Amino acid sequence: MRVDNSATAPSSIALGGLGLAALGVLAFSFTIPSTVLALDGLDPYVIGLGRAAVAAALAAVALLAVRARLPRGRQWAGLAAVAGGVVFGFPVLTTLALDRGASSSHSAVIVGLLPAATAVMAVLRAGERPSRAFWLASGAGALWITGFTFVRGAGHFTMADLLLFAALIVCAVGYAEGGRLAREMPGWRVISWALILVAPITVPVTFWLLATTGPQWTGRAVAGFTYVSVGSMYLGFFAWYAGMAKIGIAQASQVQLTQPILTLLWSGLFLDELIDTTTGLAALGVLVCVALTQRTRVRRAPDTLAGCDTVPHDERVSVTRP
Repeated sequence: MRVDNSATAPSSIALGGLGLAALGVLAFSFTIPSTVLALDGLDPYVIGLGRAAVAAALAAVALLAVRARLPRGRQWAGLAAVAGGVVFGFPVLTTLALDRGASSSHSAVIVGLLPAATAVMAVLRAGERPSRAFWLASGAGALWITGFTFVRGAGHFTMADLLLFAALIVCAVGYAEGGRLAREMPGWRVISWALILVAPITVPVTFWLLATTGPQWTGRAVAGFTYVSVGSMYLGFFAWYAGMAKIGIAQASQVQLTQPILTLLWSGLFLDELIDTTTGLAALGVLVCVALTQRTRVRRAPDTLAGCDTVPHDERVSVTRP
């Protein structure tokens, strides 16, 4: 199979990748508010690890349904990094931060620095080389988010803040490794295998926590835990890693600059947290930065062909270049 219309294929790939990344961001934007709901009756470790146990069961069904082949030897190390970042690190650290008193909106603005951290990891691990204009645009977005944090009174550092900063660093590693692996296998298999890899830990520990922490399954707790298990921990990564594979890790990560604004919106709607005029101004600035990053160039690693990143190596199509 060949793609001969090389003049139009790159633009359609970029649009498709941008849309997938945006869909992933939309799914992730509900994570922090849903975690707050789950804390209504559940221990933070049950939420942080239990979501991975539930998602691992879904991943096992999906992989068995398609009879997915096992990852190759060198891919397991990358999957371990994905698991450490997005299966263990981010869920547990953000849940602990929220349990220690960080509000949903406070957490959202700090995690808003994630795109900049992911872009750095893309340079270090995935061979991407963003242009100077890209760095200026993404840096402006990070500064805007930081300024927004100070305006909202979140400029001081507490233990919750440190947990959130640690969460965004390990999550950036998981995103970069997952985006790199999504060039070699479909994105949904990346998160599925990462979940399966650590299931021997997450599943028994979750059962032990459920037996010893006295969970209270209130309506809020059930709704929140269900979403972070199915949406945040699993389905959201289908679109997110596929989008990264299509348009590059660094560029896709900048779409996530919209996530804190979306999270603030959901926090106001579902948690009755205050949303003021400053939020609207921050949203405008973030959207401008996202638009600028999408107009800048990011050089990809030479082994990646645009549009062929979301299928296994032996199933890829060839692309005729001009």
